Amino acid sequence: MVQAQTTSDRGLPRRIGFFLVPRFSMMAFSSAVEPLRAANLLSGRNLYRWQVFSRDGGPVQASNGMVLQTEPAFAEATRVETLFLCASYDPEATMDRQTLAWLRRMTVAGTRLGAVDTGAWFLAHAGLLDGHRATVHWEWRDAFAEKFPQVDTRLSLFEIDRGRITCAGATAALDMMLHLIGLEFGPKLAVDISEQFIHERIRPPDDMQRMALGKRLGVTDPTMEAVIRAMENSLEEPLRAPALARIAGTSERQLERLFRRALGVTPVQYYLDLRLRRARVLLTQTRLPVMEVAMACGFASAGHFARAYRGRFGMSPRVDRRRS
Repeated sequence: MVQAQTTSDRGLPRRIGFFLVPRFSMMAFSSAVEPLRAANLLSGRNLYRWQVFSRDGGPVQASNGMVLQTEPAFAEATRVETLFLCASYDPEATMDRQTLAWLRRMTVAGTRLGAVDTGAWFLAHAGLLDGHRATVHWEWRDAFAEKFPQVDTRLSLFEIDRGRITCAGATAALDMMLHLIGLEFGPKLAVDISEQFIHERIRPPDDMQRMALGKRLGVTDPTMEAVIRAMENSLEEPLRAPALARIAGTSERQLERLFRRALGVTPVQYYLDLRLRRARVLLTQTRLPVMEVAMACGFASAGHFARAYRGRFGMSPRVDRRRS
């Protein structure tokens, strides 16, 4: 933990705003706001004051169906020092030019902007993440990186870079807030809050979002882990079977036996499924042309991509995009 700045009651409470988009993640929002409440309680001081906004004010429904009452952002949020956007699983469907223009004005006014989970879409669309490090939930990372190549997209839990704060969402928002509290009011307070929440440790920003590959797939062979990791890192330009065998340090036939025994498929089948699942994410979460999606997932022709996609998901890429 970085050494905290010396603070007095002057300048307190810190004013934090949360901008909610319809179908926002309640888990991510709660993980971000509850540490602020605990900081006030455990310190015995009014360290933070928070307000909840939406574009027009009034009730906003979360993805779990619960509803929160909000204040109108454009009129009321100018007083906050830091504003976090909590977006939905379909951020582009809930985005509008007026909100993006307002975010740019908030930046000019000196407000520090943050985003939880897919909230980074809003900041990136507004051009406010250009040249900055940023992160999103791992499931959205490929789509985000494809759409916003000018952003330095990471797979970290959270990123703090020159007035921009982005977070992968879910419980990563808790680690982000504990980190920020520790920077401002000392690591002891952050640790006390973590203990209060039965949170075993405060994860650093560069901690992994996902489980270790072996635990995630139930694979215990380090050879297979190395091959699968190479596959995941080479979806746009797929490695051929001889290259995968060289990574494994074994023959192609032996590698195939390892995959069949552990996962019930051949390396070729597993690799194809990885690429098609990435393609489905890009199709359903971005507006990239179908051919660009195909090329981003290692398919040289639209016909080959469509046949493979239909074989995996039971419909063509275009039909799947329309249905989603």
